[in-house]
Amino acid sequence: MTTESGATEANGGDVVSSDVVDSRAAWLRLAAALALGTIGSVGMWSYVVVLPSIQADFGILRADASLPYTLTMAGFGLGGVVMGRAVDRFGVALPIVIGALALAAGYVGAALAPNLIALAAMHLLVGFGASTTFGPLMADISHWFRRRRGIAVAISSSGNYLAGVVWPPLIQPFIEIIGWRQTHFAIGLVCIVTMLPLALAMRRRTPVQRIDGDTAGGGTGPTLGLSPRMLQALLLIAGFACCVAMAMPQVHIVAYCGDLGYGVARGAEMLSLMLGFGIVSRVATGWIADHIGGLRTLLLGSALQTSALVLYLFFDGLTSLYIVSALFGLFQGGIVPSYAIIVREYFEPREAGARLGVILMATLVGMAFGGWISGVIFDYTGSYQVAFLNGILWNLLNVGIALWLLSRAMKRPARVEAVAI
Repeated sequence: MTTESGATEANGGDVVSSDVVDSRAAWLRLAAALALGTIGSVGMWSYVVVLPSIQADFGILRADASLPYTLTMAGFGLGGVVMGRAVDRFGVALPIVIGALALAAGYVGAALAPNLIALAAMHLLVGFGASTTFGPLMADISHWFRRRRGIAVAISSSGNYLAGVVWPPLIQPFIEIIGWRQTHFAIGLVCIVTMLPLALAMRRRTPVQRIDGDTAGGGTGPTLGLSPRMLQALLLIAGFACCVAMAMPQVHIVAYCGDLGYGVARGAEMLSLMLGFGIVSRVATGWIADHIGGLRTLLLGSALQTSALVLYLFFDGLTSLYIVSALFGLFQGGIVPSYAIIVREYFEPREAGARLGVILMATLVGMAFGGWISGVIFDYTGSYQVAFLNGILWNLLNVGIALWLLSRAMKRPARVEAVAI
């Protein structure tokens, strides 16, 4: 056993030096994780661009053409849970290899799909593959940093948003020139050629840190005075609630701008603006988390997201919507990565991948429900005002949970001791 002095401890035949934590090797691993996230998260954004071409090619309704995207999200949620457990047991390199193979097979299969059902099935595989470059990478990189864990996790998670900025403008010209099938085939080839070499950079065994004192996992007491199962349940509810609120602008901003008479192109620009500022938000809140901890960062992000949703109620001019959308992206981008920090602070490190995977699945379900319920509310009321209010109420639930957990944390301060296993 050792602290950060550089000694080692054997476990199961593996001996890992603790001096890799916060080291140059850790930062190089983070760079590889960011690259993997940017490449693999193409699976989250490519279908948004290709959807009109799919609809025209198959001659189907817009609702039917949206089925592959729905299955992409389902695959992403399922993959996050399954691959999160795999990270805890085998390390992150194997899940990345599986993800690269799944992405390649999914995109090539989609290129050859003879009908919508086959295309949707292939996108289930695409979503599964893309999931390995989000939650599993955050869980893995959290083990490699202690002093800068927050910003490291934030940078790792930024690959997901960076992919949304980079891939759509790259994909669209290829669809116009060579068609959507050939473009899908090319994306699959790019994933396999780039991700497999990067997986080699992730082969080194993860240095595990132990939580002790009165926290769960490494210690003998309950987490924050709660059982680990209860804390997990509260985080699941919080993740679901914050993403129900988050979905309202992200899913409906394009349609909202169309209804206001500004045109869908302006709405698409606002969505891109959200994602761009979301990257800034993730890095900034990572830095904040290093100074105030995961729970305080979650509470801060949730409170600020609420304020941005309130602004949507009062400002619907074109210029003001651009400003509010930028603020929304700046406020919400760091919320989901905060859960990765909280998991590392209050749960057994060896369970980080599995627990984070389940929480991220709850956030995806929240996004799906939030997008759907906002549409239902609009259909019944003919306006998005009530939908924005619905998002605010859900977000206040998240704020309440974060505030309550923080009050317990202040009474039971966590103590973290780094060791290598």
